Amino acid sequence: MLHNKSHTLWVVLLLAITRSIASGQIQVYPPHWWVGMKNPSLQVMIYGSGIGNGKPEVTIKYPGVQVTRVHYPENPNYLFIDLSLSSKAVSGKFAINIKSGSQATSLDYVLKPRRSGNGTEFAQGVTSADLVYLLMPDRFSNGDPSNDRIPGLRDQSLNRDSIFHRHGGDLQGVINHLDYLQDLGVTALWMTPVIQNDMPNRTEHGYAFTNHYKIEPRLGGEEQYKKLGYELHRRGMKLVQDAVYNHVGLYHFTVQDKPMRDWLHEWPAYTNTTYKDQTLFDTYAAASDRKKMTDGWFTPMMPDLNHHNPFVANYLIQHAIYCVEEFAVDGWRIDTYFYNDLEFMNRCNKALLDEYPKLTLFGETWVHGTVNQAFFAENNLNVPFKSNLPGVTDFQSLFYGIQAAVNEKFGWTEGVNKLYQTLSNDILYKDPMKNVIFLDNHDLSRFFSVVGEDLNKIKIAFTWLLTCRGIPQLYYGGEILMKGITNPDGWVRLDFPGGWPGDKVNKFTAEGRTKEENEVFNLIRTLANYRKKSSALTSGKFMHYLPVEGVYVYFRYDDRQTVMCVMNTNEKEMTVEFSKYGEQTTGFTKATNVLSGENLTTSSSVKVMPMSLVVLELKK
Repeated sequence: MLHNKSHTLWVVLLLAITRSIASGQIQVYPPHWWVGMKNPSLQVMIYGSGIGNGKPEVTIKYPGVQVTRVHYPENPNYLFIDLSLSSKAVSGKFAINIKSGSQATSLDYVLKPRRSGNGTEFAQGVTSADLVYLLMPDRFSNGDPSNDRIPGLRDQSLNRDSIFHRHGGDLQGVINHLDYLQDLGVTALWMTPVIQNDMPNRTEHGYAFTNHYKIEPRLGGEEQYKKLGYELHRRGMKLVQDAVYNHVGLYHFTVQDKPMRDWLHEWPAYTNTTYKDQTLFDTYAAASDRKKMTDGWFTPMMPDLNHHNPFVANYLIQHAIYCVEEFAVDGWRIDTYFYNDLEFMNRCNKALLDEYPKLTLFGETWVHGTVNQAFFAENNLNVPFKSNLPGVTDFQSLFYGIQAAVNEKFGWTEGVNKLYQTLSNDILYKDPMKNVIFLDNHDLSRFFSVVGEDLNKIKIAFTWLLTCRGIPQLYYGGEILMKGITNPDGWVRLDFPGGWPGDKVNKFTAEGRTKEENEVFNLIRTLANYRKKSSALTSGKFMHYLPVEGVYVYFRYDDRQTVMCVMNTNEKEMTVEFSKYGEQTTGFTKATNVLSGENLTTSSSVKVMPMSLVVLELKK
């Protein structure tokens, strides 16, 4: 999420909150569950007007299901029921009976059989063998204009001329272009959140949940999300869900009508987070600074959840498990990772991995410094708190790596030396191959704009992205040279041309793209599809050599294959001798340029054009 530091008056926010229960209906969360889960415990939240009045008795008569405890929070509109589901419980429907005096309510609850995968594996994880494509559903393609506006929701905007209003893109639009993504070489899809955001405005980004258990109807709802998962898995592709634990939207029902006083982090006066991650590991940090960082609100429209409240923690953890099982999720990207309570995150990560050992988890760690970033992942640091997060979004290899490599003049600590230095710090991580590398995303200026719309620089960057260690992530439209600077963020979240009926051009087709756009598109497609069959690039080791005169050489290799990458960041042609890299080139006599198909002999030299990156597969 982009840091939004606008400060709306606290008192105005409180007055803006309406306290109501929609239509007097009783709601149950999670709405259903499954038999055969590894964790037999389940906490059900019941929400309805006065449902907890008189501390009612709760009974369930169903084999294998036992009520172990009922919690009566100070808000009588809530009940929390602890259930134990034994291994003998079978799928089926049962009644939750709630009785207080002469008042009785019976609610149906369903236990489902575990997902079989319907012939396709799920929760399989996203690895360095994948290419992840990040998109914003509202800005990618409008496949179903009938859901552009939904009566009753607060935001009724629909204006493609505004960078902040809804544009109508949806899940059907994504489904319509899965063949395009597969042709490009994409193997995994990550979308900004698809959970309902019933907020008054700025609902296009999806990061302000108002009901965890509803998929945004303007994107197509639950059935379309399930359809997308099915279509991805049918193609051998994967689904990554964007999770938000730190905060919810101001109009979330648990904010409008809090179950208990400490559901949120609240202050005498509105208090924003400091956004300073250093306070979480700095041995000199003041406790008050640490508290503001973790307990302050992300923005005035996004209340901060109290993870120390066990009911909040259970609600969030169960929802995470629910989504993986319900929607066949393969990977889990965690928004604003270090703003969460880190002990809670360890507990949440463990709960997910206990149920789904192959599931990939990576957290957004928009920080500055490799030590800062490594602290939030599984690391080799000798520190009191040890994170169990397998991977992070690698902002360091972007800000202090590839950006510097192509935009700065070569020097002792400048230019491509910064990329070398940053990657040399991988000693900090338990497994840097689990870090997600990228050039841009929905919060950052598009890389084509960062490099001054220089075609050679963008080609170097994409070639590096698909050959470096880690899990590569491509932001939608990068392959067609979409531009934009984050001032404000809406300029990097523009529509994909051709995604709407009546668009003047269709960039989903080669005919709709310019010559330069097709050059970059074809480079990505060639390399992305090559790496699918390349053991060296998908799971091989990494070795690099000290940059010399602006030339940086690195290898990806294993017992089956060796790939040599030569990055020339100069404005002149450079000549590279294979013999200088004997640890990797000895024994090989030939080399094939992966992108051009040109064949070389290792007894000769290779000429590398100015500002370019050559990828060579070495052969004996």
